[in-house]
Amino acid sequence: MTDIIDLKDGMERVQDDKELLLELFDIFTEDFQRKYPLMQAAYNKGDGAAFQMLAHGFKGATGNISARRMLTTAIELDALSKAGDLSKVGPLVDLLWKQFEEFRVEAERLKKELGK
Repeated sequence: MTDIIDLKDGMERVQDDKELLLELFDIFTEDFQRKYPLMQAAYNKGDGAAFQMLAHGFKGATGNISARRMLTTAIELDALSKAGDLSKVGPLVDLLWKQFEEFRVEAERLKKELGK
């Protein structure tokens, strides 16, 4: 287990179906790359409602794939945006992208390790 992806938890979530888990990683990657720029735009515009919707969605998605580091950041982003405070989210938005890059590397490593 790493704190990037908790493989044990992820496998439990998909009832040990490694192909499904790897497919979920791919779906998440595509979805994140599409939605992250929307989060940046919402932050830059000060659109708290749009930002909170995206942060909440990332919280759920990262939890579903057991992406621990990203989940921790998404939880913080969700809480701050729910409180209506976007003043502190800028560094966390940047951190989320860095963690996504780490997630992609780890997901690729797991694909090789698990035989896909």
